[in-house]
Amino acid sequence: MADTIAAPATSDRNTVRVDLDARSYDIKIGRGLIETAGAEIKSVLPGARLCVIADKTVAGLHLDAFSASLDSAGIVHTVLTVPAGESTKCFREFERLCDDVLATRLERGDAIVALGGGVVGDLAGFVASATRRGMAFVQVPTTLLAQVDSSVGGKTGINSRHGKNLIGAFYQPVLVLADTAVLDTLPTRDFRAGYAEVAKYGLLGDADFFDWLEVNWKAIFAGGPERDEAVARSCLAKADIVAADELEAGQRALLNLGHTFGHALESAVSYETERLVHGEGVSIGTMLAHEFSARLGLIGEDTVTRVHRHFTAVGLPVRLQDIPGQLPGAETFMDIIAQDKKVSRGSLTFILTRGIGHAFVEKGVDPAIVTEFLKEKLEP
Repeated sequence: MADTIAAPATSDRNTVRVDLDARSYDIKIGRGLIETAGAEIKSVLPGARLCVIADKTVAGLHLDAFSASLDSAGIVHTVLTVPAGESTKCFREFERLCDDVLATRLERGDAIVALGGGVVGDLAGFVASATRRGMAFVQVPTTLLAQVDSSVGGKTGINSRHGKNLIGAFYQPVLVLADTAVLDTLPTRDFRAGYAEVAKYGLLGDADFFDWLEVNWKAIFAGGPERDEAVARSCLAKADIVAADELEAGQRALLNLGHTFGHALESAVSYETERLVHGEGVSIGTMLAHEFSARLGLIGEDTVTRVHRHFTAVGLPVRLQDIPGQLPGAETFMDIIAQDKKVSRGSLTFILTRGIGHAFVEKGVDPAIVTEFLKEKLEP
């Protein structure tokens, strides 16, 4: 393969538009957006007061700069913090935040800002959707995973003991500010986990993008212009799918490539991030989706090997055995999968693939075949 491949074109390297008629919004992408966030938000929400919701880790790293930007724009704001980690996406924190937002006396014309990763974005977005029957919502994602996936498209929610993201609402932000410079502060493990979602966009619908990632992934990790390009390309891919299918009635389900298996893995380890974070679950889940596709005769082993090689080079986990500690049996996994949001009238739906860039939605998958597949993969 050549040493360099030209980056796939985007409509605008720094701005991606999510076209949803009256609810359309921009995703701004680039280094230093935290410092200019106040002016960006004021241009969209003139006169609004803000409640900023951040996790405690992100607050320690970026809240001062973000607050200074709001102050310089003359934006009145308060700050609420939550513990870091997936366990924060729960009824307890949702109830507390709704009450605390109301205590700030913000009105319906004011706004909630999520400053943080996917956990904060999902939780704060759900709070925004419910408080005063809906307040404006701004996403300021600070992880790679959040910048390319969870901050875009309006999925908000919390977890249940029955599974991940089963309680929530579709609720679009009015603006997304993806400051790629803040990714410099991410631990390598978290950046890798976010990269699994970047690779997903190439695997599900853009083979040229996956080709480009295979060559340029080191530059993306290093923080060069390739990072901005990867974020923009990922956002553009998701924006196109969301615009065509906002409420996941069809095509949008493609974005869940690897997620049926991945969400089941997260649930199986009780969302213990020491063992598995979301992007790692997506990585292993994406490998399982390709291996299962090969089992069904949809792709050859060469495609499985190519995906495995790239994920391994990046440092992502690719096998169930890469998860520390004991895992439950295949039957338990199937019980979890049966609660997946893509299950319809008891019928299992999986995102499978006919090749790099050619994912598709397959309904009515035989549970017995999945069970036997998982039993084999769980063997030492």
